Amino acid sequence: MPRSSDTIAALATPAGTSALALVRVSGPDTAGMAQDIFGAPPPPRHALHGDYRAKDGRLVDDVVATFFPAGNSFTGEDSLEISCHGNPFIAQTILEDLFARGGRPAGPGEFTQRAFLNGRMDLSQAEAVMDLIHARSERALAAANQQLRGGLGRRLNDLTERLLGALARIEAYIDFPDEDLPKEDRAIVRRTLESLASETDRLLATSHYGELLRDGIKTVIIGAPNAGKSSLLNRLVGHERAIVSAEPGTTRDFIEERIIVGPHCLRLIDTAGLNPAPGGIEKLGMEKSLERAAEADIILLVLDTTAPLPTLPESLTKLLTPNRVLVALNKTDLLKAQAFDIKVYSSLKSVNVSAVTRAGIESLVTEIIRMADAFQPTSQDDVVAINARHADALTRAKVSLQTALANLAASGPVELLASDLRGTLAAYGDILGKVDNERMLDQLFATFCIGK
Repeated sequence: MPRSSDTIAALATPAGTSALALVRVSGPDTAGMAQDIFGAPPPPRHALHGDYRAKDGRLVDDVVATFFPAGNSFTGEDSLEISCHGNPFIAQTILEDLFARGGRPAGPGEFTQRAFLNGRMDLSQAEAVMDLIHARSERALAAANQQLRGGLGRRLNDLTERLLGALARIEAYIDFPDEDLPKEDRAIVRRTLESLASETDRLLATSHYGELLRDGIKTVIIGAPNAGKSSLLNRLVGHERAIVSAEPGTTRDFIEERIIVGPHCLRLIDTAGLNPAPGGIEKLGMEKSLERAAEADIILLVLDTTAPLPTLPESLTKLLTPNRVLVALNKTDLLKAQAFDIKVYSSLKSVNVSAVTRAGIESLVTEIIRMADAFQPTSQDDVVAINARHADALTRAKVSLQTALANLAASGPVELLASDLRGTLAAYGDILGKVDNERMLDQLFATFCIGK
């Protein structure tokens, strides 16, 4: 991605016909362009209503423009936002005119990258911009907002400051080799490193929760053929997503759909029925069902209350733990006076439902929300959910801290101890972007959309 200080422009709203479209401009020529287009310099941070005239004098559109001077804009540079009518031809004409005036098309994520490079945000906040755009649930939105406002950055800055204090103590004794490190100072350093290791672990523990927020909670619907799994999927999704038939074994492969339940996004997966005597293709479907169940965050076990309890594969029964499994006792509308005996699953939470009449569906959703709530490792006011890149850096920091503690316990050379702590410091810095790694930055911002 280019790093020059030229002026960039891009459409910031999705392509297609709409009521309005927004064109963004950023760079050193922005103020001059605005003056040429509108005939006068726009007042900073005030909406200007006027005619957009192309370089050749043609009237393009009636627009509203807002100018943000350097230091008070998203990118940290002079920036201009032009709100025009949402005709794709109009937006494209404005862009082409801006390019004719000396601007160039922005690359993916280039506006956010400039904000990072100009010190307007750290790297974790830049990543939060993408999380905010793609948030699929209330919890995902809360976590993205927390990170965008510097929640993770503040945590890392605090860890970094405490680590620098410990490193300063160690470096002092490297600079004065004739002095021995007093025992009380070693104890202070040890306590600091133990505290840092503990807090690093706590941040690492949010990695899985971060995956759930970004991708959805993997909820696998599993059970015997004709238990009503596909009907239940259709009720939860709200439309006829899966084919439903009285013939057993209709579903041969898994079907996936994302839904919102309460503040959570679920990746709802309907699987092939677990037939004790499957045919060739059905057996392949069952193998995929068991694979999905092993990967599931929540297993929704559907039992047909009008049929005997099925014999489930041993590999599945090992997964049936109370914190992971919810039993849906389906077809209760067909029951009369007889009771359905599920003593073998008495340790699991169960809900009576009817996928046909929708009875009990709200109770089932309530229980799913309760189970999903348990995945959040922190309080709602302090949501931190790291991503895979953060997890890799924190793992390196943890290893360096463990090595440093081992060296400290063995009264090893202070030079080795300082080296371990510098490794931890570098790992913390990787998360916030306090490193000069051009390739990593280009790859990260290339995943952003054009105009952001």
